[in-house]
Amino acid sequence: MDRPTFSHPLDITNPLFPVGDLQSVIQVGTVEGKLFRSETTRLPQTGVVDWYGTRVPVVLSQYVAYLDGRIEEVAVDRYAQADDGSVWYFGEDVIDYQHGGAYFTEGTWLAGRDGPPAMLMPAHPELGDVFRVENVLGVVFEELSVVEVDKTVKGPTGPVTGAIVVDELGVDGTHSRKTLAPGYGEFLTKNRTELEAMAVATPTNAVPGGAPPALRHIYTAAWGTWEFARGDSWNSAKLSVDQIATAVSDLAEGNQPFRPMRLLQRSLTKLHAAVGGRDVRVTEEAAARVAQSAVDLEAQYLTSQEVERFRFHLHTMVLRQAAAAHRPADVNGEVAVLELLRARLELPADQATVMDRELTALRTAVDARNLLSAADVTARLGFLALDQG
Repeated sequence: MDRPTFSHPLDITNPLFPVGDLQSVIQVGTVEGKLFRSETTRLPQTGVVDWYGTRVPVVLSQYVAYLDGRIEEVAVDRYAQADDGSVWYFGEDVIDYQHGGAYFTEGTWLAGRDGPPAMLMPAHPELGDVFRVENVLGVVFEELSVVEVDKTVKGPTGPVTGAIVVDELGVDGTHSRKTLAPGYGEFLTKNRTELEAMAVATPTNAVPGGAPPALRHIYTAAWGTWEFARGDSWNSAKLSVDQIATAVSDLAEGNQPFRPMRLLQRSLTKLHAAVGGRDVRVTEEAAARVAQSAVDLEAQYLTSQEVERFRFHLHTMVLRQAAAAHRPADVNGEVAVLELLRARLELPADQATVMDRELTALRTAVDARNLLSAADVTARLGFLALDQG
């Protein structure tokens, strides 16, 4: 293969890997029986990779994966589109998390330092095409073979045509089936132990006209239910759950992305049972999942920066939950999440200064295991996240 040229590498328009246009992608599923969720977000800044004397500007994309609501893996990926329309992978920085702390960086590589870039997606993939999307000896390996083309798949709100299916061969010799769809890119990954499926992507699934009021009611009432449960006000908690149920019923009458909607309904059922059984711990977990699904659904209606602010606020609430329950590992993990979310936010200078100062104070409090102080700082950060100035 001839060495590709990159005249306009940041203009990534390949429909089967449209990372240049996508602002945020949410996937959900299960991994080894645990609930899986990931966010892939194009970062505001770009990068440059020196590929043996050629400096190639690259799009930076942040990937964050959660298992059972706890941070599991973070990666910052580097992409560029060649002049022929193919998309190339220029490396990734990977951090795995355990018990809330970073502990492993296996899989990190950089084109030009560790090996050549790899082609992620041909301009016009055909049946039988084989390409290696990662291939650094002793570090990473992943080979894709196109096994189906022109496939129609069930999208978040309707059918999507023109998808392809590839067989994915990993470094350990295992195989997975991966579907890639126009407007979405990686759409569905499935093997014996895991399922990662598209929930909602913006702007592909963007809906004009503003969010249904029911979504904000659900989000607010979810946290209210948790606060009532903490205060042993179970009658008030039940009334709050009833309000959520009414809002979810109203929401279900519209054409909402089916996977986050299904998760919302399941979490609501769990929340109702937890409140009925007066179980504070399960109420806490279910309330957070209800709130998460509300934010995922609201992403269709918000700008990218608005949804990042709500995600930031959500994780301040999850951190406060963990601090109230005296779970330092979970608190530490949520601090890491807030620091990652901060990288996605574009803030006015004065607001950025305040947020960065408070995040530093939060990290100091957590490192000192002062959870009371951490909760106090987190409350201020939550208000700051939603302050549009």
